[in-house]
Amino acid sequence: MDCVRFAVANLKGGCGKSTLALNLAAGLTARGNTVLLDADPQGTLVHWINFEDIEGMPRVIAIDSDLPETMRQASDANRFIVVDCPPALGSGNTETALKQVDILLIPVLPSPPDLWGSARMVEAVREARQENPRLRAYFVRNQVESRSALSRAMRQALKTCELPVLESALGRRAAYRWASLEGISVYQFGARGKKAVDDIESVIEEVLNND
Repeated sequence: MDCVRFAVANLKGGCGKSTLALNLAAGLTARGNTVLLDADPQGTLVHWINFEDIEGMPRVIAIDSDLPETMRQASDANRFIVVDCPPALGSGNTETALKQVDILLIPVLPSPPDLWGSARMVEAVREARQENPRLRAYFVRNQVESRSALSRAMRQALKTCELPVLESALGRRAAYRWASLEGISVYQFGARGKKAVDDIESVIEEVLNND
C-alpha cells in the first residue's frame, strides 16, 4: 500500500500546529508504521521526548536540510508520514512539504487574526498545486467550544475561503495541554484523554475517507 504523506502547517504561530501533528501521528501509528518529521526550526517535537521509548508513539526525525530526500526514504518504510512545518514561508521547508505531501491540515483557532492569516495559506496552497496538483488541503478548527458564538462564527467565516473546512474539529480540552506536559499524546493519557482521542480519530477518519 502506498505511503500517505501529511503536512500540518499554518503561517500563524500559536494555533496548535505541533499539538495536532503529534496527536495525528500517534493516531496514524495505530493504523501502520508512522514517522513524524519535525521540520520546524524550533524543534518542538524533537525536544518533547524520545517517543520511541513509549508504546504507540511515532518515531520522530529532525529535519535540518534535505526534506525531500528524508521523505523519499521514509516513504519506503512507513505507511504514513506527518510533517510539522515551520510557521512561515521562506524557510523552504513549508513550501517544499506542500509540494511533496498528499494531504495538508491547517489548524485554525476561533479568532479574527487566525481567519486573516488563513488567506495566506490559501495562496500558499494555490502555488503548491502548480507542482503538486494532487494536494488536498483542509482547515481544521481547533479549541472549539460548542456553546461559543465565536467558534460558530469562525466556522461560517472559514466556509467563505477557497479551501474546505473539516466537519471534525478539536475541542478546547485540557487533555491536550496535560499530555504535552508529560511528553505523550492524548492516546497515552488514558480515560482523561478519551474525548480528545475521539476528536483526533474523527479527523483521521474524515480525511482518509474523503478521497
